[in-house]
Amino acid sequence: MSESPRTPGGSRDVRDVVGIGFGPANLALAIAIEEHNEARAPEDRLTALFFEANEEFSWHPGMLLDGATMQIAFPKDLVTFRNPRSAYTFFSYLHDRGRLVDFVNHQTFFPTRHEFNDYLSWAAARVAVDVRYGSAVTEVRPVRGDDGVAELFEVTGSDGTVVLARNVVMGSGLRERLPEWAVPSDRCFHNHNFLTRIGRMPEVAHQRFAVLGAGQSAAEIVQYLHENYPDAEVHNVFSRYGYSPADDSPYANRIFDPEAVDDLHGAPAEERARLLEVHRGTNYSCVDIELINDLYAAEYQERVRGHRRLFMRRASEIVAVDDRADGIEVSVRSALDGLTDTLTYDALVLATGFEPAPLAPLLGDLASNAQGVARDYSLVLSEDIEAGIYLQGGTERTHGLTSSLLSNVAVRAGEILTSVLTRRGRRVTLATVNQTDPYATSEAR
Repeated sequence: MSESPRTPGGSRDVRDVVGIGFGPANLALAIAIEEHNEARAPEDRLTALFFEANEEFSWHPGMLLDGATMQIAFPKDLVTFRNPRSAYTFFSYLHDRGRLVDFVNHQTFFPTRHEFNDYLSWAAARVAVDVRYGSAVTEVRPVRGDDGVAELFEVTGSDGTVVLARNVVMGSGLRERLPEWAVPSDRCFHNHNFLTRIGRMPEVAHQRFAVLGAGQSAAEIVQYLHENYPDAEVHNVFSRYGYSPADDSPYANRIFDPEAVDDLHGAPAEERARLLEVHRGTNYSCVDIELINDLYAAEYQERVRGHRRLFMRRASEIVAVDDRADGIEVSVRSALDGLTDTLTYDALVLATGFEPAPLAPLLGDLASNAQGVARDYSLVLSEDIEAGIYLQGGTERTHGLTSSLLSNVAVRAGEILTSVLTRRGRRVTLATVNQTDPYATSEAR
């Protein structure tokens, strides 16, 4: 085996699992690893390290709008579907916070995002795991032995940490999807950073806001601006004729069940694509019916009173933007009559969704040469790479709609853990046959 890299302290550092990113998905994995280790002898425990670019744990802080609730039921937390007896359930959090009875009296399955963020932060603070906060991963490369086989990856962090990984778990999350014409600024920004940007925005001189998008986030921001800026107009621009309600009916929701991953991954590609398209209304470009009704009621009352502040710019698109120091000029074209309306706004909020973070910047040829994603969420790599790379997200086309959602983080973490243990079991078995591999023999001992 080639020379092992060393940490800044000079010691060789080999981990069974190295996670890139420490959001909810890799937090769920860290908990699964901890619970596995608690019942094992020291020599049978897994070692793990996680890199997180942020200075502390956070979960979409710019989207924690007052009153905004989760779109998934609280039992779809970090652990319950994998281990209902875990000390990390949402119920355990409520008990620890002294709110269990109060929450039950609240009679809801859908906590606010503020409360769920507090639950996630509570879990992140409790789990016994090595997390390098403030350190982004800059490179992942295979470490090959004399036979050309790579049983380890070298992972480098921006803080100078270098670690060897038997398995790398990509949990770097999503990135903002922006229109091609968009240039982020103090007045033009994605909704992901809404609260941060709106808090430091220049003076509201024009008393007018524009929101682009027709999904849940767009509707929530429209409502927030309408309620918190009582003298301002709010213009929602979208290509649809009106909001589409989210389909959260019981049968449609089965697309988020853990069993659906088996069904979709095993289905022909054409059928999988068809089903994902049919059920887009459960997750994409849709709005909770209660919020739709609230916005409609607000708009209707304005019509009754004769003072309009809420405007739905349906079947429309933004065709030009001029970002100035004192405001942002936005031209909106209606596809219905072809007319273009140009107004000056204090801010343009882009509620235009997210997309998976690309793998190539970190994985290079490992990503471009991968032959797909296996059922256990591992990249199918060439035969000369025995170390594993697992994806926590970016697998919608192969595993279904739960790829980037919280719905399946608990079960997926358990499946990745099982796969990592299976790989280790194969490595230990091989070590009994060939004692020349120092890493394998250390496992065997």
